[in-house]
Amino acid sequence: MKYEANTPDEYIAAIPKERQAAMTSLREVIKKNLPKGFSEEINYGMIGYVVPHSIYPDGYHCDPKLPLPFMNIASQKSFIAVYHSGIYANKELMDWFVGEYPKYVKTKLDMGKSCIRFKKIDQIPMELIGELASKLTPQEWVNMYENAVKKK
Repeated sequence: MKYEANTPDEYIAAIPKERQAAMTSLREVIKKNLPKGFSEEINYGMIGYVVPHSIYPDGYHCDPKLPLPFMNIASQKSFIAVYHSGIYANKELMDWFVGEYPKYVKTKLDMGKSCIRFKKIDQIPMELIGELASKLTPQEWVNMYENAVKKK
């Protein structure tokens, strides 16, 4: 779902009340664990964590005016989503996350290429998401991204 918001605080205020505490906690754990250099902003209509142009002037290849996206969180129609580009681009990181997930949550992992879906907001593994957020620095993400783009 798309919410009209210009800031992360506005985004959280716009989502359903029953999801606001979970999204606030998710945001806090990501910000606490994300390596220095990423910026938080509204990105693609969601709360996003990006490599800013000050670090990576080339921006996102699909639209260089946009900073390089890395991670997003969103309140969708029937779930809360965490989008993490690194797990899409790095098989080792994906394998690590998939292997760790059952240690935190007993329900089956609901995941797409870069999207982790949480239908039960009380079962979001905050500590695991924080650890996932900490796994790549902005420069490591830029290097991984550039290597992936070159292969296309």
